Amino acid sequence: MTTDQIFSKDQDFDRLYPEHIQRLSRKHWSPLDISIKAADFLAEPKARVLDIGSGVGKFCLPAAYHHPDTFFYGAEQRADLVHLAELAQQKMQLSNIQFIHTNITQINFKEFDHFYYYNSFYENIDQLNSIDDTIETSIDLYLYYCKYLYAELQEKPSGTKLVTYQSLEQEIPPTYQLTSGVYGNFLKMWIKE
Repeated sequence: MTTDQIFSKDQDFDRLYPEHIQRLSRKHWSPLDISIKAADFLAEPKARVLDIGSGVGKFCLPAAYHHPDTFFYGAEQRADLVHLAELAQQKMQLSNIQFIHTNITQINFKEFDHFYYYNSFYENIDQLNSIDDTIETSIDLYLYYCKYLYAELQEKPSGTKLVTYQSLEQEIPPTYQLTSGVYGNFLKMWIKE
């Protein structure tokens, strides 16, 4: 299978991962068409784009493939998911990605220009559908992370781009203006005034 084929269908892309990860794809990883649409909005030459809660890299990998002049970073708190993302990156031979094993509260947001957020905090609310049981989840953590992200996004300069997918929008400061919404308004593009 060619690289173009892998990045054209979710089912083919998901085969990069073990079967238990493939089963999680539909609920927890960004669909390829969403990733590509989001990357098209966020990508700029030499820009540094952060995926907040990158999982196995299903945003960063297609984004980096389609936009080789933009640098993509994935922050993920589960070490095993970071490892799987790195293995997929090596297989695809993409050099404009870095996956970071960390909690989002340990990231220096000043190092990044634009952001992608696929409601990575939501599993704190929907604990029955969590990825696994390796991290603590709670509604209090959901609220804490949303407030944290809100404060970090608020500090970013004018022109900062943000893409949200299936967000409840509690983490978006009012200084970010919606520029477009697609896929039934589940995917939204924002720019800070």
